[in-house]
Formats: sequence, structure tokens, C-alpha cells
Amino acid sequence: MNSQVVENSTSGRAAWIGENPFFPVAIGVLVWWLLYARLAGLSLWLTYDILQMTRGTRLASAVEFFIFEVPKVLLLLVLVVFAVGVVRSFFTPERTRRILAGQRETVGNVLAALLGIVTPFCSCSAVPLFIGFVTTGVPLGVTFSFLISAPMVNEIALVLLFGMFGWKVAGIYLGTGLLIAMVAGWVMGRLRMERHVEEWVYRAQFGEQGSDEDGLSWERRLAMGAVAVREIVGKVWPYVILGIAVGAGIHGYVPEDFMASIMGKGAWWSVPLAVLMGIPMYSNAAGIIPVVKALLEKGAALGTVLAFMMAVVALSLPEFVILRKVLKKTLIATFIGVVAVGILLVGYLYNWLI
Repeated sequence: MNSQVVENSTSGRAAWIGENPFFPVAIGVLVWWLLYARLAGLSLWLTYDILQMTRGTRLASAVEFFIFEVPKVLLLLVLVVFAVGVVRSFFTPERTRRILAGQRETVGNVLAALLGIVTPFCSCSAVPLFIGFVTTGVPLGVTFSFLISAPMVNEIALVLLFGMFGWKVAGIYLGTGLLIAMVAGWVMGRLRMERHVEEWVYRAQFGEQGSDEDGLSWERRLAMGAVAVREIVGKVWPYVILGIAVGAGIHGYVPEDFMASIMGKGAWWSVPLAVLMGIPMYSNAAGIIPVVKALLEKGAALGTVLAFMMAVVALSLPEFVILRKVLKKTLIATFIGVVAVGILLVGYLYNWLI
């Protein structure tokens, strides 16, 4: 009798584990934490015990930085992409349009900037998103708030900044990014530049697509998070390693006084130079964060580096090429100018405050 009770209890526990979608997630989080907590010691052991590098040399400093940052950034990337993949199962582009359509413009700017953080967006989706927003009644300024926020306030960058620099730098990035998106969108709305949208956009028919995001089970949502990890991390890991390699070179070989002289607080031209350098670069947030860390460690000013990072992710040249299909040159130039001014002001402000 007792053995039967034990057997039933054991089989019931096994069935619960097999049917509970959160159990493998909990195991994965535990393994993730055990790995993450041991990265510092592992990097020292590999650099100086296994590779026999000489402590204090530039090469050893660069190698230690690289060995430590690669698994750290990739682990953070896996965690945040999984979490955001689950969150995004609640926010499709169709739902985003429905939320923004019909809102008062000022309220719409705020909502659009906030929704830009959690909704799927990349350069290739800029055109269909823009057409869908405009043809369903979303004001042009609100649309731009979303188009600015979605790449600029990147959830991957936010978590990586928090993991590397703490809540203060991450909070500055989040607050200033949202502020630029809201204000820039509001300004674009006040300029009344609807006539500079290509005429065919207003004639386009963008039908509503059905979505069953409300009826998804948690098992399906967690599976979508896993798919996001496979697809996104699978695409960006080469950029991560490249960015960390660049950061390692800066960390090991670039003198602090040199970096401070060109990107420090004392050079008034450092912020506009950083923005100009960032515009033609094409990198995702995960690839640029290690470079940001290395620049800060070498004496670059926070405002200057923040302006550089925002220019890379928000003033992407490939995105402008794609948006040329739906925007006339005057509107694209105005868009670039308004966002660039916002980024410059942020750079100067934080160089002055911090």
C-alpha cells in the first residue's frame, strides 16, 4: 500500500514536471546564474594559467577583456532576448497600430515611444510599419516617435548597459532615448510635413491581419521566447564578438590620455564628431555596447559616448535608404536633423552634469 502511494506520488510529480512549461525555464535560469557568477574567475584562469599571459602587459589586458566579455555579453543577450520574446507575444504590429490609432497626438507620442521598446522592429520592417501606421490614422508625428524609439531605446542595449554599468547609466539611456523620441515626434507633428510623404503611401491599402496573441498559452509564449533566442542571438553573435574584439583592442592598446583628448569633456567638438562618426556605421546594440564600455574605461566622457551609441542605432544609414521609398528627401533630412539635434543636446547635457 505504501509503495503504491509512493509510486503514484512519484509519477504525479514527474507528470507535473513534464506538463509545467515553467520548470525547464527555472532550470535554465539556475544554470545561467551559475555560469554568469563564475565568469570573472574563469577569465583570469584562462588568461594567466592556461594561456600563460604576462600580467600587466597590453596584450594580456586585451585578452582578459575579450575572454571575460564574450560569454558575459552572450549570456546577458540570451536572457534578455528570451524575456523580450515572451513579452512580444503580447504586442504584435497589428495591436500596436490599434493602440495608437485615434489617440490625441501628445498622448500618442508618449504611447508610441513606450511601445517602441517592446515591439518588433528592424530596418527591413520600417516601410511596412510606416505604411500601416499612416493608413490606419496614426498621426505622422506619432509614427515618427515610434520609428525613433524602436531602434534607439533598444531592450538589448538597456539590459546590457545595466549588466555592465549599473542602473544609473541604463536609466540615463532609457530616459534620454524616450525623451528624444517623444519630443522629436512632437516637433515633426508640429511641422505638418504630411505633403512630404510619397503620394502612393496614402493610397495604399493596409488590411488588418488577424492575430491570436490573446489566446496563446504560456507554453506557446515561452516557446516564442526560445525561438527569439535562436533567431536573434544566432544572427547577432558575430557582431557581438567583433564589437568585443574592437573593445578589447581599445582597452589594451589605446592610451587613456589620447581617448580623453578626442572624446573627453574638454573638447567641445567631441559630441558632434561622435554623432557624425556614428551615422554611417551599421551595428546592432549588442555589438556596440562592448565598444562603449572600452571607450568609457579609457576616459571618454559619458555624454559623448552616449551620443555616439544613439547615433549608431537611431540614425542608421541603411534605415534611411529603406525609408526613402515612402518619404521624400525633405522629410528624411528633417527627420535626421531633429533627431541629431536631440542627440547632441543629450551629449552636451550629460557631459555637463556628470
